[in-house]
Amino acid sequence: MNDRPRFFYPVQVRYVETDMQGHVFFGNYFTYFDVGLIEYLKAVGYSYNDFIEAGLDFFYVATDCQYQGRAFFDDSLHVHTRINKMGNTSFTFEFAVFEETEDRPICTGHIVAVTVDLKTRAKVPVPEKFRKAVSDFESRGE
Repeated sequence: MNDRPRFFYPVQVRYVETDMQGHVFFGNYFTYFDVGLIEYLKAVGYSYNDFIEAGLDFFYVATDCQYQGRAFFDDSLHVHTRINKMGNTSFTFEFAVFEETEDRPICTGHIVAVTVDLKTRAKVPVPEKFRKAVSDFESRGE
């Protein structure tokens, strides 16, 4: 990822998230991604609850993580998040995790989500209100 998403959510590494090697267990980065994307949705003004209230949900259909460094117990991390692609029924979250004090890169990754009808679970178009909320948020460039 060439340019870091401006939105970030802070995460403090808990002891339970580390492994016998003393660093964060690799699978926990997907939990950090999930936390980052839920907070990103709130920041853009179209939260997960807004999907539910509209009779929609979304499923994760693909994930990826590339590791560049290690994080340790009690490290403060910034989980940078944005939506970098919107299709007809899907959208892709992009992540970059950095250790806060030294600004060390830890990992990058993405999650692809598909919008579905809450009752039938069938794919449906991404809501226009959500598209606009993301576009407005990202165009602010704060």
